[in-house]
Amino acid sequence: MSPRPPLTAAQARRLPDYPFQGHWFGHGAWHQHYLDEGRGTPVLMVHGSPTWSYMWRHLVLGLRTRYRCIAPDLRGMGLSDRPRDPDGELLADTRAQDLGRLVDHLTTDRGAPARGWTLIVHDWGGPVGLWWSHLHPGVVDRLVVLNTTAFPPPPGYRLPRAVQALRRPALGRITHAANAVAQASCRPLPQAVRDAYLAPYRHRRDRSAPVRFARDIPLSPADPGWSRARRLGQALITFTQLPVFIGWGMRDPLHDDLVLAEWTRRLPRASLHLYPRAGHFVLEDTAGQLVEDIRDFLAVTDRGTGT
Repeated sequence: MSPRPPLTAAQARRLPDYPFQGHWFGHGAWHQHYLDEGRGTPVLMVHGSPTWSYMWRHLVLGLRTRYRCIAPDLRGMGLSDRPRDPDGELLADTRAQDLGRLVDHLTTDRGAPARGWTLIVHDWGGPVGLWWSHLHPGVVDRLVVLNTTAFPPPPGYRLPRAVQALRRPALGRITHAANAVAQASCRPLPQAVRDAYLAPYRHRRDRSAPVRFARDIPLSPADPGWSRARRLGQALITFTQLPVFIGWGMRDPLHDDLVLAEWTRRLPRASLHLYPRAGHFVLEDTAGQLVEDIRDFLAVTDRGTGT
């Protein structure tokens, strides 16, 4: 059996604003946790690193009266099991494959439709979710982008020094989760919320996936993930004629103005919403407004697509 996370589902339900009944899907030797709340058109929310489905809590609560909100914990993160990742594999690839199996399960066994999904991505959830979408054309017909990337770094981009340090395995395993959470929000998180983000990563052995994600960031053609980032960027053309919402925290030191400009260049018809007082954790810094804006976008495009 794969190692289980240090946080149980019962403990998770006692966290602030996370009153959800968890579900599990078995991937052979390990189990993936996911939220499945509400009814209607499925909205798939894919988190990044070192977060987990907890980051989607406000959005799930705001959308579940009209939409079916699916929020998985990626392998090795949140309440999902901690199987060992083989060396040499890109985590975004393996997590996209996991996502495909989960969605197949939801469509085959849990009554979800085969098409008409909305995809919402943040941080590493961008490469994971968009690669899954690329591998399963026609499933996703709306996209919501929140402070993420899905292409090689644009010219002039520099990775923040704090993140560069986290790419060193020994240091990253010790500090990654706590430092990343502390720096990702522009306003100090309430202690109970900060503790909730960090709860699945209490022990060093639980931080393997976040450390690997930091090491997988493609910065040059010499990095293993560079060619995949190029292919993913090219695949964005499939969204140029579909409804796209970009919600961007403008004070994000990781995904800066250069990254935002690249998104708007590649998806020029996207509905762009800028949040000047928000950082990387845009859903924490401006939860009320962002949830309202996403809900409005979905309502308008519901009518526009006849769903």
